[in-house]
Amino acid sequence: MLKIGDKAPDFTLKDKDGRKVSLCDFAGKKVVVYFYSKDNTLGCTKQACAFAGLYNEFREKGVEIIGISRDSTTSHVKFAEKYGLPFLLLSDPELTASQAYGVWQEKKLYGKTTMGVVRTTFIIDEQGNIEKILSNVKPDTNAAEILAQL
Repeated sequence: MLKIGDKAPDFTLKDKDGRKVSLCDFAGKKVVVYFYSKDNTLGCTKQACAFAGLYNEFREKGVEIIGISRDSTTSHVKFAEKYGLPFLLLSDPELTASQAYGVWQEKKLYGKTTMGVVRTTFIIDEQGNIEKILSNVKPDTNAAEILAQL
């Protein structure tokens, strides 16, 4: 289980354009990495649009935003275009980043137990250490909450 102060696990995943992106590419910058379940679902769309709405304020603070889900790069292209998402969306179909960050967990829904992504946001400092972890976040207020903490 990751905790505040731990070195953030590096990952290399493809963005919506098929380019490989690694966390270490952002060394020296503060990064917000948020894990979400699925493109174009109600909660995930609210969360992405909230980050998009505050994107310029994050950029003014020198903060990069990265959204990660299991969705394909093709799905990310459509999602980003449909909602005008200006930040990176990375595809994690093999769950390598999701498992490294401990967000792939057992979930209960209507009495049924399944595996899935627990909506979690990490603030990673300029040295690549975890500065803050927010679990089970509310999709519509997550971006503003993170911005207020920066």
